[in-house]
Amino acid sequence: MHYRNLGQTGLKVSELCLGTMTFGTSFKNIAEVEQRDADELVERALDAGVNFFDTADMYSRGESEVILGQAFKNLGVDRDKVVIATKLRAPMSEDAAYGTGDVNNVGLSRKHIMASIDASLQRLDTGYIDLYQAHGWDQSTPLEETLKAFDDLVRMGKVLYPGCSNWPARHIARALAICEHRGWASFISLQAYYALAGRDLEHELLPLAREQGLGVMPWSPLAGGMLSGKFRRDQAGPEGARRTDFNFPPVDERVFDAVDVLKAVANETGASTPQIALAWTLAQPGVTSTIIGANKRTQLDDNLDAVNVTLSDEQLARLNDVTAPTPLYPAWMVERQNSAH
Repeated sequence: MHYRNLGQTGLKVSELCLGTMTFGTSFKNIAEVEQRDADELVERALDAGVNFFDTADMYSRGESEVILGQAFKNLGVDRDKVVIATKLRAPMSEDAAYGTGDVNNVGLSRKHIMASIDASLQRLDTGYIDLYQAHGWDQSTPLEETLKAFDDLVRMGKVLYPGCSNWPARHIARALAICEHRGWASFISLQAYYALAGRDLEHELLPLAREQGLGVMPWSPLAGGMLSGKFRRDQAGPEGARRTDFNFPPVDERVFDAVDVLKAVANETGASTPQIALAWTLAQPGVTSTIIGANKRTQLDDNLDAVNVTLSDEQLARLNDVTAPTPLYPAWMVERQNSAH
């Protein structure tokens, strides 16, 4: 396992991060890992050198955080030797999700942020969160209110670093500028959907992250299982597969062309198809740590071995070409105008 600095900080994280959306029993058809199995997965990840673990308060409405915190306790893990990331923004009750009942139990208001951090600390059974992320944009809350609340959490010692996830580029850029002007603790990372079959990140977000020094943490690098090699053209998905019942996230229309190239490269290297897909994300400039998730040990074992895969320049070029995104305006004009000098 290799370690990379997260953004422009001195915090070193493993190039693979164990995501725990599968921990719990009530999140779509994804969460099915209870405590005993979670302990095994966390232990296996630790043995492989993973020191970075990601969760969110919304995963099984807090159950994922509880299970992850208990796993560390059961395994006797030294808290300071792991990096814990969690997120907030989603409604934490059914009524809040529909704008009734506790209407403040959602979003990025100061009230919800302050309540959410304390709840996450309690569920994780820890005194601080290493990386606390705004899990989406909240159009109903002034940006300055959100940023000041995050800065206060850092000053209080409850959070070491703030980050964001699923934010548009224009809002991230404005947030960074505000924090610099105010002298507030600023976002150090972006967690975003990025896979060989989903490369929208390359239009604006990835260039912004590179320019501003944000660490990038791709989620769903296997595109919800579409890049696992289990799905075929013109065939129904395999029974019990996550994507069969929860068709998310969206994928490029060339997804099966991408799978063909992944399989070809896998045959050339002796690696598995998912390992090649993960190795591709790890090879992309600007990516710090790729988030992997698993509901069983064999799947995790396979994913962890992706760090041992080295792709040649020619193999990377073939993979890049198969789903290369068409430049959007003004990107193609900027390239045209700057091509001569």
